[in-house]
Amino acid sequence: MTERRFKQVDVFTAVPLMGNPVAVVLDAHGLSDADMQRMAAWTNLSETTFVLPPTDPAADYRVRIFTPRAELPFAGHPTLGTAHAVIEAGLAAPKDGALVQQCAVGLVRVAVEAGGLSFILPAHRFETAPEPAVIVTALGGADVVRSAPRIVNVGPRWVIAELATAALVETLEPDLPALAAYDRAHATTGLTVYAAGGAGDITVRSFAPADGISEDPVCGSGNGAVAAFRLDAGQVSPGEAYLSSQGRQVGRDGRVAVRFGAETIHVGGACVTLIDGILRL
Repeated sequence: MTERRFKQVDVFTAVPLMGNPVAVVLDAHGLSDADMQRMAAWTNLSETTFVLPPTDPAADYRVRIFTPRAELPFAGHPTLGTAHAVIEAGLAAPKDGALVQQCAVGLVRVAVEAGGLSFILPAHRFETAPEPAVIVTALGGADVVRSAPRIVNVGPRWVIAELATAALVETLEPDLPALAAYDRAHATTGLTVYAAGGAGDITVRSFAPADGISEDPVCGSGNGAVAAFRLDAGQVSPGEAYLSSQGRQVGRDGRVAVRFGAETIHVGGACVTLIDGILRL
């Protein structure tokens, strides 16, 4: 049995218990894939991360990201929460105001800012969503959805759907078994919906039932995929910024800050540590 440093960090909030928690195992060397998956199932959080020495000399650390059921190539709130934990634990220090994280999608730059941390969204691509009628029906019908759903691949493959109003997003009760079956059939990560207005400039909700996550409290990669969707649709432009609200339906109140560079999308927010201790694994 080995003692390993452990933190649990609330992401996209400065108020404990109001963001999205991520479990961070800071000394993951020697753990097998099966060990990591068991640990992620045990925490029962949307994601658990495992910090390892980097294999790329350009990176400050390497991270592996697990849901309760599977490993992800990238995820947003685990990226910010892990960077926060790594800095707090003294495992790495920002250089020129940033850390470089190595994960399955490659190197991700995480900037340290006055209001918290932000990551540059990995390269994304758009895909046509197969069987869009299944998604529309699961959301309640054509009157609910403003435009055709699309897949935005940011590592995770999110189906993105814009709904007609923020009120529809806030009161949505999707058909989760249908969404889970869709994800399994098409290897998608889940569904993220949004609409303008609400408690932020936009209101967002994310569902990944095939991964055991009925609703993700505040989803960084989902918000990044929404940002790419909105940029491609001409709803925002380079140089602009907005604030997303997510999590109120599950008792949280996350805020995700999104801004657009000339060729980059930045997704950020505050982080706060709730648990700091030792795991014996």
